[in-house]
Amino acid sequence: MADYEQDGEPAGTAADLEGSKAWGHVMYALHGISALGGMLGPATIVSTFLFGWPSIIAVILNYITRGNVRGTWLDSHWRWQLRTFWIAAAWALAAVILMLTFIGIPVALLIIALLGIWLLYRVIRGWLALFDKKPMPLPTH
Repeated sequence: MADYEQDGEPAGTAADLEGSKAWGHVMYALHGISALGGMLGPATIVSTFLFGWPSIIAVILNYITRGNVRGTWLDSHWRWQLRTFWIAAAWALAAVILMLTFIGIPVALLIIALLGIWLLYRVIRGWLALFDKKPMPLPTH
């Protein structure tokens, strides 16, 4: 894991990460567009985030550009975005399984609602941190 200086730049690296940072903004924007589509359209935030083209493109871009940010403070943003997508997919799958039973429908709807709020939080928090050139916290497991 890289050591970070106070301004968010990794210790000992050149400040030539602006291109990668721009890709980070593009990916957050794509995720944000998907979430916004869920808020304004007939679908849920979760369904547009997981199945909408903007988010799918963002995940593909994330995997393609991931090697360019390894060992930098931007790596935490790439991980943050991927974890957001895959954790949301796992919880959405759990909700779908619960919907197969009559008793599980209220729990599934609660999961979808809370997951939508969590997705908005993750996109907004991550994007604001990227604007401030701050790394995202990594899981401690």
